Amino acid sequence: MNAFSPLDRLFDPSHPAFTPDGLQAILSMGCTEAEQTEMQVFATKANEGTLSPDERRKYEAWVRAGTVMSMLKAKARLLLKQTAQAT
Repeated sequence: MNAFSPLDRLFDPSHPAFTPDGLQAILSMGCTEAEQTEMQVFATKANEGTLSPDERRKYEAWVRAGTVMSMLKAKARLLLKQTAQAT
């Protein structure tokens, strides 16, 4: 039995927003080079134990956002694959 995922409900393939173009737009989303650099600095400092409290909050927010984006992109890829198989 699959565990319930709120993303399963939010990513209802019958929703009109989830066109192939819309799903491709989700897949193209990403961070800027400056944001990636900032995350790398935070990751290094986290590994060294030298993050300030403010940096820790920012780093944790980036980690959460990255997790959500990874899940959204995985769902988008799955829906695109299902759409391609249905045609």
